[in-house]
Amino acid sequence: MNRRLDLQVLGRRDTWDHVHAVVAGFGVSGYAAADALVQLGARVTVLDDRRTEGLQEQAAVLSVLGADIRLGPGSTTLLPAGTDLVVTSPGWSPRTPLLVQAASGGVPVWGEVELAWRLRGTDPAPWLCVTGSNGKTTTTQMLAAILRSAGLRSAAVGNVGTPVTQAVMDPEGHDVLAVELSSFQLHWTHSLSPQASVVLNVAADHLDWYDGSMEAYAADKARIYERTRIACVYNVADPLTERLVRAAEVVEGCRAIGFTLGAPTVGMVGVVEDLLVDRAFVTDRQASTAELGSVADVHPPVPHNVGNALAAAALARAHGVDQRAVRDGLRGFRLDAHRIAEVAHSDGVRWVDDSKATNTHAATASLLSYDPVVWIAGGLAKGAEFDAVVQATADRLRAVVLIGRDRGLIAAALLRHAPDVPVIEVSAGEDEGQAPTSDGESVMVRVVDAAAGVAREGDTVLLAPGCASQDMFTDYGARGDAFAVAVLAHTTGKSTG
Repeated sequence: MNRRLDLQVLGRRDTWDHVHAVVAGFGVSGYAAADALVQLGARVTVLDDRRTEGLQEQAAVLSVLGADIRLGPGSTTLLPAGTDLVVTSPGWSPRTPLLVQAASGGVPVWGEVELAWRLRGTDPAPWLCVTGSNGKTTTTQMLAAILRSAGLRSAAVGNVGTPVTQAVMDPEGHDVLAVELSSFQLHWTHSLSPQASVVLNVAADHLDWYDGSMEAYAADKARIYERTRIACVYNVADPLTERLVRAAEVVEGCRAIGFTLGAPTVGMVGVVEDLLVDRAFVTDRQASTAELGSVADVHPPVPHNVGNALAAAALARAHGVDQRAVRDGLRGFRLDAHRIAEVAHSDGVRWVDDSKATNTHAATASLLSYDPVVWIAGGLAKGAEFDAVVQATADRLRAVVLIGRDRGLIAAALLRHAPDVPVIEVSAGEDEGQAPTSDGESVMVRVVDAAAGVAREGDTVLLAPGCASQDMFTDYGARGDAFAVAVLAHTTGKSTG
């Protein structure tokens, strides 16, 4: 028997003891994949060039179970002899030497999500899948809240935090899964067949991973629609998402469902006055609609978040969830930290933390939710350009405060398209751009002071950087925390500790 061909049909109930699986990367998803493969009886080798205390603790657990864990510099240089399958970390580019070796040797490369799909077992829970440049975590969490409101055992999994493999191996099982998928995760999928799927939007992001190719990035996003069975949900305001649906090879009978902030036509969900309505999953779509709740049930009810809610509602309705569960799930849902979160309202100025807006599309959506705005932006641009965001929002900018390594890109776009908007640049000093710096917090204090100096009553000071954070902070959460601490110290006149 050809072992590699046999891999194409291996599943949860099969014997894996003849398979040598290499897990490339020992992060959260890598650990889950390795653990599942060990449980299935595969010979497992884990490779990671890092050797941290946390990884060594995880390695000790799996080593006892028989896995071969190789950590530290040079561990990923060569593919082990006799490898039958590579399960890669989603962040690993296809250009990574180990994966190039696998491809040239005819060794299949799966992502952890692909592995999870193949391990679902008998009578598996359907997957409702979410991707997009922005809003996917919020939409996935909203969807899970709606599903739970319907009395279903569900969870938000995938890129949102809990590995999908961990969820499918849960002995208690689920009725349905809300699955967030990044473009990186989708790149390594081959057989995924969701019950329903959505691409919320497609905007320039992670282009460094794709060698600057927007087409390659969009193509990976489009993989979520392939083999979808019930409904492919698209964003009416983003025509590319509809084109991706039209190009997808779906299961016969699958429908295209739009979501819109306007009044929906047949086959869409949308907004009529202040109500969220469904003209896609009702019996008489030509003549009737179903009320799914109100805009006020969405927190906060800013436009892009209402769009997230409609997308989540469409996926839930594709699964057969009733109107009341949609309303109750949305009504009880609250965003995670650092997502359009109001930090303070002082002297007529609102201070908002949207540190999670790490690309230009997210920053644009955030800026369009407020007027007038003192915009705090900058960081690592990841190959993005800023002309479009400035052109779309110039008329609402009171001033802009810029930080981070690539702030000059934003300053240049402002000079081209909004030359009358005051721009204040706050430098982190000589070490800027070398690594997450120890003075990020002190820089944010100066940023808040600068923003306060130009803000007027009725303004919103908005941290929506449009960039990644790792030039000055460990992650977007640390950046948002530093902003909140500085704002509260400024508005209350004392440190919050």
